Amino acid sequence: MSFIKHRSKPDEMKVLETLNDRMNLTVKEKYDLTNLAKGFEGEQKFDEWLLTLSNEWNILNDLRFEMNNTYYQIDSLSLFSETIYQFEVKNYEGDYYIEKDTWYSIKGKEISNPFLQLTRAESLLRRFIKSLGFNYSIESYLIFINPEFHLYHAPRNQQIIFPTQLPRFMNNLSKKTSKVAKNHTKIVEQLLHFHLTESPYNRIPKYTFDGLKKGIICIKCRSFINTFNRMYLICDHCGNREKVTSAVLRSVDDYMILFPEEKVTRKVIQEWCKIVPGKTIINILSDHYKMIASGKNSHYIKSDK
Repeated sequence: MSFIKHRSKPDEMKVLETLNDRMNLTVKEKYDLTNLAKGFEGEQKFDEWLLTLSNEWNILNDLRFEMNNTYYQIDSLSLFSETIYQFEVKNYEGDYYIEKDTWYSIKGKEISNPFLQLTRAESLLRRFIKSLGFNYSIESYLIFINPEFHLYHAPRNQQIIFPTQLPRFMNNLSKKTSKVAKNHTKIVEQLLHFHLTESPYNRIPKYTFDGLKKGIICIKCRSFINTFNRMYLICDHCGNREKVTSAVLRSVDDYMILFPEEKVTRKVIQEWCKIVPGKTIINILSDHYKMIASGKNSHYIKSDK
């Protein structure tokens, strides 16, 4: 098994997590963050299952494409011999049921039909692959990863894999053999070329630098640290101890997540970290970033060292 494109935390999730520490998110925004975190957790668990496959499997995660102004995404795509395997992973928890092809939570709330989502993505992917000049068959599977999930009135559908079926399903995949090794280089190059690096869906709330709470956040309990102590910062709330350098670098990362287009300067990072003196900020930035000197516009960028 070879991960050609690894899975990474969604940018939207990174931003919402960082904002959650520094402003009051709405109930809807917190709900979105919870769903993103739960979905990402489920996808990571499925990646652990993919690790059991042989080296003949080439895997690309988190693919996003647009076909005729229609956007779709694929949680995991695996290439094996002449077949493309598409996996849609759901980390649903609790009881659900189906009535007349409509999916509901046990409380009666209608939810989007995940199987229709799978078949729609498969149709778009098939047309896309054909437009690129490749002739691959496609097998698509809806994976329910959470062992606490149950679906009443579940259809007899071999494309839907429930948690109890997952070990057997992955074992069957691992037993597949290819008489002739297939070179997937060309199709992989095309898939990566047309992959959209940014999602067109934006659920990020509006925010400004001035509107966010400043300071260094405890890595353990997410409280703001109130006291600076040369080498270490100690959280008044939980007692966690962290080196100043580590804490400042984390805070710089948070700033860059929220303001990727803005320059990293000593002044702005000192204001962002609040309790750390300017001299300490300069020393940390100089040690870990490359300084671009241009008078009042001097700033720091990621260093190769």
